[in-house]
Amino acid sequence: MAKVILLNGSPHPKGCTATALDEMISVFEKEGVETELIQVGSKAIRGCVSCGFCAKNGRCAFNDDLVNEVAPKFEAADGLVVGSPVYYGSPNGTILSFLDRLFYSTPFSKHMKVGAAVVSCRRGGNTASFDVLNKYFTISGMPVASSTYWNQVHGFSAEDVKKDLEGLQTMRNLARNMAFMIGAFAAAKEQFGYPEMENNAFTSFPDGK
Repeated sequence: MAKVILLNGSPHPKGCTATALDEMISVFEKEGVETELIQVGSKAIRGCVSCGFCAKNGRCAFNDDLVNEVAPKFEAADGLVVGSPVYYGSPNGTILSFLDRLFYSTPFSKHMKVGAAVVSCRRGGNTASFDVLNKYFTISGMPVASSTYWNQVHGFSAEDVKKDLEGLQTMRNLARNMAFMIGAFAAAKEQFGYPEMENNAFTSFPDGK
């Protein structure tokens, strides 16, 4: 059975972001996709310190939070949904610290795992936050799932989001598209194999020219 991990970057486990993710989960269940919702935004998660420990040991040096716990779940999953509220036109700092360390410290290939970003806002800053989250996927060879609008909901509270019928519809369509992509990629891998990935070139211009 296909599996999707959903990360709630909000400090509120029953807030606006959770409402959007719950809407997706209801569709995933109908589509036969297993889900696991992981609460990230309420944890005390420090940022990456570029210590290089993960390059030698395959895991983050810090064991103070969820990063090393979520890493094997991410490796086994077929898709990843990252949800975050908008703070000053950007995702929650906690989820960004978490994603920096999760993506950088994990040596396994993320190629062809389906990614989707979800943002919640009262009014503005949504597309800027959406763009930031999508960059984790596009740098990792992860196809990005889209919907019938940008993957966002509006509201100051969970009750507000429940009134955002277009936003909830967007979440449902996003989940359907994501489930389809996961199934299609699995079938294509079996029939054709995944496309070859080159990783030898690394341009750094160490001579300063």
